[in-house]
Amino acid sequence: MMKKMRPLILLLICSITLFIPLSYAGGIADREVLANGITLLHAEKTGLPLVTVVIAVKAGSIAEPAEKSGLANLTADLLNEGTKTRSSKEISDAIEFVGGSLDASGGTDYVTVSLSVLKKDVGLGFDLLSDIILNPAFSEAEIQRRKTSIKNSIIQQKEEPGIIAAKAFAEAVFGKNPYGRPVEGTEVSLDRITREEIITFHQEHYLPNETIMTVVGDISKGELHALLDRYFMNWQRRECKELSLPEPAFGEKPQVVKIQKTLAQANIILGHLGIKRDNPDYYAVSVMNYILGGGGFVSRLMDNIRDNKGLAYDVHSSFSASKYAGSFQAGLQTKNESANTAIGEIFKEIERIRTEPVSDRELNDAKSYLTGSFPLRIDSNKKIAGFLTAVEYYGLGLDYVDNYRKLIEAVSKDDVLRVAGKYLNTNSYVLVVVGDLEKAALKY
Repeated sequence: MMKKMRPLILLLICSITLFIPLSYAGGIADREVLANGITLLHAEKTGLPLVTVVIAVKAGSIAEPAEKSGLANLTADLLNEGTKTRSSKEISDAIEFVGGSLDASGGTDYVTVSLSVLKKDVGLGFDLLSDIILNPAFSEAEIQRRKTSIKNSIIQQKEEPGIIAAKAFAEAVFGKNPYGRPVEGTEVSLDRITREEIITFHQEHYLPNETIMTVVGDISKGELHALLDRYFMNWQRRECKELSLPEPAFGEKPQVVKIQKTLAQANIILGHLGIKRDNPDYYAVSVMNYILGGGGFVSRLMDNIRDNKGLAYDVHSSFSASKYAGSFQAGLQTKNESANTAIGEIFKEIERIRTEPVSDRELNDAKSYLTGSFPLRIDSNKKIAGFLTAVEYYGLGLDYVDNYRKLIEAVSKDDVLRVAGKYLNTNSYVLVVVGDLEKAALKY
């Protein structure tokens, strides 16, 4: 049925794009660097009286010491848990009273602080936003409360086979590189972190010249600059320590990680190092991966392993391309007894796409989907803000909206074959299996 519906799905995607205003030619936003070093992106949208702000500070887990993993995430978590003049409750009450939202979250490359308010409340929003970024209290009581909450979450994750597999895969692929560590840290590393270290991390990394601010919504450039002058111009730029990351030490031989869990199904991840986001082959890799396993029901992995052999409900592949490193992985859940067969079929499909040209239909379907669904990534203020932040961080340029289609359309069958042969490997890989190992009787 899904094969028969493929043309309809692609037609629907392309039809949807006709109703999304293509008004971004020449750039989706204005960009400037403020006197204190903040990179400001501004997209005025007057359709609704809403303002969305996303602030990305280059203070993610890649900036923390390995022995203090979780420090960056904990620091971000604590931003809206009290400032020098407001308690955590006062902050939440103030933003909730006007129906807005104010959130902070950690990440690997950068931490994100986001604000959403009605236009009439934008002054209050910027007041709260600047306060939690510039004046966090980092009280000992809140630190201990957040540590306990995070550690409880880590304990719960130990019962989630998918999370267990994902963490084991990242550690095996990236080694001592920060991408191999969990952003939230571990129970042991969290206990090592002191209040003084949190304060120091904040002082050293929360800098305007290490910050991207994206503002989208019903606010003019003049109104925005007035708010910035009032709330952020006292944020002084300072030199930041240069980031030095160890290269992922990925071996040349297969590495198999087997984790015993009494489960009805085995959780399987197979993969290896991938590409960085600035790799010029990123677009050909995107098309290739869509055909292999990123295209859902129309992908080769799904067609073979689910539709033809009935080994799994879902199977997928992906390239995670970050700023400093990336990975490729294919994953599924299957009965323990069919684990060997399913793994063998993944290898077979990877080898097939490495050695045989894809069909014209597969290539055209992949490019139609990737270009046709692209506008859905920028169909709301929140999505536009997140998209612009990533575009700036990865240095893609504000004309990326227009260039993306051209870059995808330029991918040829030869390009797909070339990047599959270059970036997929069936000899050097990491295989993680979480399940009933006796029943699985793995031959790998």
